[in-house]
Amino acid sequence: MALALVIERLASLRGARVAPDKLLDEVISLTRTSLPSSDVVNKLAGNSALGQVLASGVRSVIAEPRINERALRLVFENAGRVAVHRLERYLNTLGTIATAAPLLGLFGTVVGMIEIFGSQAPTGGSNPAQLAHGISVALYNTAFGLMIAIPALMFYRYFRGRIDEFTVDMEQAAERLVPHLMRFAVKNAST
Repeated sequence: MALALVIERLASLRGARVAPDKLLDEVISLTRTSLPSSDVVNKLAGNSALGQVLASGVRSVIAEPRINERALRLVFENAGRVAVHRLERYLNTLGTIATAAPLLGLFGTVVGMIEIFGSQAPTGGSNPAQLAHGISVALYNTAFGLMIAIPALMFYRYFRGRIDEFTVDMEQAAERLVPHLMRFAVKNAST
């Protein structure tokens, strides 16, 4: 299950899919003279997570020409929260697997040890080699739990860092687009 989540997150958290490099510049050049049509805004929203955030701001200015800067920033902030929430999909599950796997392995080891000591003869005539073999088999559970937990934790931390990078990129893009879009709001409000 952890492997499936890692593969899905690796595919979903690619830079081109979340925050393409030139997208903000394209939006600024597209809106240099006028606001785009709703078809263009819909294409922007379908482009990437960053596209969804930028499209929300453009839609707000189109829908409410008298929008003030504070309200526009709030629109970007809310759209950013939604985008980050989507980026974090399955991350809690991966973190839970990383946390629970060693505990499940330890549980299996303890159950195995109980079985080993419970199967020993009460008269004290136990075979030390058989006992050692049983303990080593019981410890496999802990080893398997750690084999799952360590990579899951590493990928969890990696994905968390990527999402933090994308969040900063989206915040900076929105900050850069706010004054650009406010030119249209001020123009429309004064006419």
